[in-house]
Amino acid sequence: MCGIVGWIDWEKDLSQERPVLQQMTQCLKDRGPDAEGFWLTPRAALGHRRLVVVDPAGGQQPMTALKSEHACTMIYNGELYNTEDLRQELLACGHTFQSHSDTEVLLHCYLEWGTNCLAKLNGIFAFAIWDERAQRLFVARDRMGVKPLFYAQRGSSFLFASELKALLAHPDVKPELSREGLAEVFGISPARTPGHGVFHQVHEVRPGCFLTVTRDRVKQETYWRLASRPHTDDLPTTAARVRELVVDSIKRQLVADVPVATLLSGGLDSSVITAVAAEHFKETGRGTLHSYSIDYVDNDKHFQASSFQPNEDAPYVQLVSKYLGTQHHTIEFDTAELVDALKVATLARDLPGMADVDASLYLFCREIKKETTVVLSGECADEVFGGYPWFYREELLHAGTFPWSRAVKERASWLSPELRAWVKPEEYVAMRYAESLDEVPHLPSEDPIEARRREMFYLNITWFMNTLLDRKDRMSMAASLEARVPFCDHRIVEYVWNIPWEMKTHGNREKGILRKAMEGILPDEVLYRKKSPYPKTHNPSYTKAVRTWLLDILNDPSSPLLQLIDVPVIRKIAESDAQASSIPFFGQLMSTPQLFAYLGQMDYWLREYRVTIKA
Repeated sequence: MCGIVGWIDWEKDLSQERPVLQQMTQCLKDRGPDAEGFWLTPRAALGHRRLVVVDPAGGQQPMTALKSEHACTMIYNGELYNTEDLRQELLACGHTFQSHSDTEVLLHCYLEWGTNCLAKLNGIFAFAIWDERAQRLFVARDRMGVKPLFYAQRGSSFLFASELKALLAHPDVKPELSREGLAEVFGISPARTPGHGVFHQVHEVRPGCFLTVTRDRVKQETYWRLASRPHTDDLPTTAARVRELVVDSIKRQLVADVPVATLLSGGLDSSVITAVAAEHFKETGRGTLHSYSIDYVDNDKHFQASSFQPNEDAPYVQLVSKYLGTQHHTIEFDTAELVDALKVATLARDLPGMADVDASLYLFCREIKKETTVVLSGECADEVFGGYPWFYREELLHAGTFPWSRAVKERASWLSPELRAWVKPEEYVAMRYAESLDEVPHLPSEDPIEARRREMFYLNITWFMNTLLDRKDRMSMAASLEARVPFCDHRIVEYVWNIPWEMKTHGNREKGILRKAMEGILPDEVLYRKKSPYPKTHNPSYTKAVRTWLLDILNDPSSPLLQLIDVPVIRKIAESDAQASSIPFFGQLMSTPQLFAYLGQMDYWLREYRVTIKA
């Protein structure tokens, strides 16, 4: 993976702006610690940081290629998983190649097919191509939004970057929050409205979209969207097709010129990936697969089962590793490390985020990076196949708002009365929810409950999944580790989208069709294990530490947070003896301790980024 930045300007001579371009690019050094590159002309300036995964000698960027004297220069963050298929097709069209990198293949795809090249790509990507002859920039993002891309227009300038911090390094982009940005961080966060960059007039290229930037305009177009159609395959055919797609996706994503490992929680999703990967390693003579899991000091003492987290992961991790013959590594963290990493996680995300859920993933990735460069992870299976409680529980399915963040009224009450009246967070969340439902591609004459579940799948794929992909990208890339997500393959998403609920829940189990499809590759106690989310710490010392942090902030008159929150309300919560599960905040893992940590991250972010409020 890599980091990209770019600056297009129709008036200023950018060939003289190398210092600013270098400053922006340097912000992304963790995304690409192995090399950097710059390309400047009067109208376009491109910067790149590289993490070497494929073809160390042949993938340098920015990369320029010619076809009939037609020069195009590209910067690219991502991986193509059908590189060799595309290379053969391009060779048949008369193209020649100087390397075996996917970067060169992608650039030649554009030279051959223009914007239509996007339909041919299987991968995760965010890239930009400057067409010198046409004086046009082409910017695109993968279908699921695995790789990030933000942009801003300032006068005659168009600026873009992999992360917000690189945009903010440009002198014309200020860390300002408008009313809308405040609604995002207090009403929506740690999710983010698709296409929204939170800071004033900063935007995100939406998944499945591309931009064309010319002197006259910036135009965003959609090249991929979910399509609803009747599912005609029977159960055996459906299970076989799911298995084929999942196995093919995993195998494609094992390609690399650097060490590859898997993240293994002992749950269905990560165990399926590890099983396919381990078998592929044996078949291709790549030796023993390494797998990694995360745990916390004294979690075995403090673990409390719940409907969201019914059992511990550790016994299942050991069972799967032994069954598959992986070389397993358990990485354990203590409370002090988690609390310290909350600030690092904020810097990695450029926003307050998922508290210890972010911080622990950053620490996990940092340790894994000492041994490997690429990992495969089980994200997205729950959103795609329907693994979360809100697909099943009536009060969540029909909540009338985002089911992972139902406490909208409570969240609004945490703001100062003045800010609450100005921002109107409840109205803002309701507006975003209604907008999202309007986008759902309904199937005519579909049963009402099936139609509602289709809406729930759409919300999960476009909102909740993107939140977790954001988390995975920022925390892994902050540690210079590439994380791949096989269940996010668009072919899987497209096919499963139309499988009816009764078949998705075959055997009256969440993700039943996936379990059916993967029969025979895992022990039954793992294949049919009840879903358990990403492991978090249950140590009461964590709650104590983040409560102390928040109380210190509340007692600090210089804190910028105090002007935004209802201090007596927050103080009452922080000083109470309420149990950790008493206040739902976000998703399955964020409750009272994570609220304390989130507000601590908010205070740190406001100070560190010198955020100002724009009336």
